[in-house]
Amino acid sequence: MNIVLLSGGSGKRLWPLSNDIRSKQFIKIFKGADGDYESMLQRVYRQIRTVDAVAPITVATSKTQVSAICNQLGDNVSISVEPCRRDTFPAIVLAICYLHDVLKISAEEAVVICPVDPYVENEYFAALQELSKLAEQEETGLVLLGITPTYPSEKYGYILPETDADVSKVNTFKEKPDEKAAAEYISNGALWNGGVFACKLKYVLQKAHELLDFTDYYDLYAKYETLEKISFDYAVVEQEKQIKVLRFAGAWKDLGTWNTLTEAMEEQAVGKAIMNEKCQNVHVMNELDVPVLCMGLKDMVVAASPDGILVAEKAQSSYIKPFVDAIDQQVMFAEKSWGSFRVLDIGENSLTIKVTLKAGNKMNYHSHERRDEVWTIISGNGRTIVDGMEEQVTAGDVITMQAGCRHTIIADSQLEVMEVQLGREISVHDKQKFELEE
Repeated sequence: MNIVLLSGGSGKRLWPLSNDIRSKQFIKIFKGADGDYESMLQRVYRQIRTVDAVAPITVATSKTQVSAICNQLGDNVSISVEPCRRDTFPAIVLAICYLHDVLKISAEEAVVICPVDPYVENEYFAALQELSKLAEQEETGLVLLGITPTYPSEKYGYILPETDADVSKVNTFKEKPDEKAAAEYISNGALWNGGVFACKLKYVLQKAHELLDFTDYYDLYAKYETLEKISFDYAVVEQEKQIKVLRFAGAWKDLGTWNTLTEAMEEQAVGKAIMNEKCQNVHVMNELDVPVLCMGLKDMVVAASPDGILVAEKAQSSYIKPFVDAIDQQVMFAEKSWGSFRVLDIGENSLTIKVTLKAGNKMNYHSHERRDEVWTIISGNGRTIVDGMEEQVTAGDVITMQAGCRHTIIADSQLEVMEVQLGREISVHDKQKFELEE
């Protein structure tokens, strides 16, 4: 079973824990069997491995999410990287071409394509296996997974099957309706369209060459930013005459808002939180190293991170996006392939950051033209290279770098570093990378 996980979006409806760099699928909110917290991405990846230990999994994502994916899944994960965002049709075509032209997977093999962030149990992945088998039997065409609705939702499109059998031909599709229309669709046997489907690679390749002018993966990647932004549903699914749907009646939730996310939380609080006995239906997500005290709250969500603090009635939390869009500030926390960073202080001519490098990782060898930097080693052991000179460093060491000098740091064990940037024009764009001679 080949699987493509679609990982996109900025997840602003889960602000302040999500932002333009860290989407909702990277928030560590679910407690695993070992007691550590895992994200939606890690949970889904683990669940797939539980059902099919050898299934080839490729994550289709934008450049901004690659570091976070490698941080959470490791450097060996297969990733199809979009040079820029162009909606789901170009993203899926690029991923399928990546499987075919780079990973050398046969065009005759089936692939399952699904979002990375549903909250599901293992039965869902067993259904994906069945979906893949159905696609292998189909010479052409698509097989969709239709989710049995639990309420008349306005957030999803609807699939109307021809029959109520487990596998049926699709009669028609309906766009996201209002609640009254949704209830009518459900009474007529409609299923939620969760954006999950399977087909043979050659099906997508054929559609891609009919609609796009390219030769192979490498040519498509080079032309990617010129492609029209269009969804896979609009470009392919709604135009296809022969589509089947597999009915799925198991647990399935789209955790796109705080209201739905808290329903899946196994604990009332993650992080430091205190609630008095008058609190009812209150959930707290606290990433700050300070306690959050809640008293007498009802039906509320409280979320605190370096990017901000949200205090909202759960029903109102679904409407935060326009308010978050109006917030303009530097990203204060991000996970990278090499570790993570957290902004601690922003001064008029300074920026203070705590950097954590995982063992065996290093920063790029780089320089800055408009700022000096001072590194203070908090814990761990490693090496710095400044203008070609290598030195061992450990807790308590201080390294000073003037503007223009080339520098990097290498973590022999996990390293925690306090980085102070000093200058009048501190910017993420003030960075020039160099090759590091061995």
